Order: sequence, then C-alpha cells, then structure tokens
Amino acid sequence: MDDSSPSTPPEVDERDVAELKRQLDERQDRLLRALADTENLRRRAQRDREEYVKYANETLLRDLIPVLDNFDRALAAARDAGAAGTVASGVELIQRELLRVLEKHGVSRYSAVGERFDPTRHEAIARVVSAERPPDTVVSETAAGYLLNGRVLRPALVAVAAAPDEDVA
Repeated sequence: MDDSSPSTPPEVDERDVAELKRQLDERQDRLLRALADTENLRRRAQRDREEYVKYANETLLRDLIPVLDNFDRALAAARDAGAAGTVASGVELIQRELLRVLEKHGVSRYSAVGERFDPTRHEAIARVVSAERPPDTVVSETAAGYLLNGRVLRPALVAVAAAPDEDVA
C-alpha cells in the first residue's frame, strides 16, 4: 500500500495548531475592538448631530433677546408715563407672544433676584452695600437671563450685595 494515499491524514504539529489558534484569537480580538470603536464613533456622531440641532438657532435667539429687553423698557416707560392702557396692553400682548414662541424653541427666561451670585448664570454690573442682604446675593436685576435648553444664552445682568465693611477695604 502507498503511504501517500488520501486516507492518511498529514502530520499535524501541535506548535502549528497553537500558533494558528493564537493568531485567530488575536484577529478576533482586533475585530471586536474595531466593531466597538465603530459603534462608539456612531454614537458620538449621533450625539453631536443632536447637540447641533438643539443649539443651531443660538445666534438668532441671542439677537432676539435685546428685542425682549426693549419690550420690557417700553412697557415700563408706558406704565410710568401713564400712557393709554391700550398701548401698554398691546405691547404686553406682543411681548407674551414672542416669549411663547421662544419657549417653544427651548428658550426660557429666568430671574436672579434673591439668589446667590453665580458667575455662570449672572453678570455683575454693580455692587450695592447692604446690611440687610447677605454678601454675594443678587439685590436687583437690570436685565433678565435666558437659557436655551438649560444652557445659558445670556446671563442675567445684576447688582450684587456687599457687606458694609467690604466697601471700606
């Protein structure tokens, strides 16, 4: 009988099998890492897209906020001057409508009076010496602050309380 017949299996070296298994394991590990990296990249891109859409109107909304400030000033002037109630109520209706539209797009107005001064949400434009209020408390507000989906769009412009002895120093 011939030794090279197809019925006899070729010699298999244990070291070759171990090396092939190691290479297979290594390639499988690299494949799994590449798949995980791809999935992480996809998730990050999705988050970036969502963030972009969420804050895409930020510039426009920043430009509209001074319009709201002017409405506030116009209403205050109309009330102080005793202007006809219809003018003041008409401006007030327009202001409410504009605020409603902005809220629909994620903008919310906040007041800072009475809160502790927070430089991330408030911009101090004055210090007021006050024995009645604790130091670093917002005493008054020149302009309200605005948030866009929880992110500060414009900080509130505020006057902050200072202790009487701070003024001497």
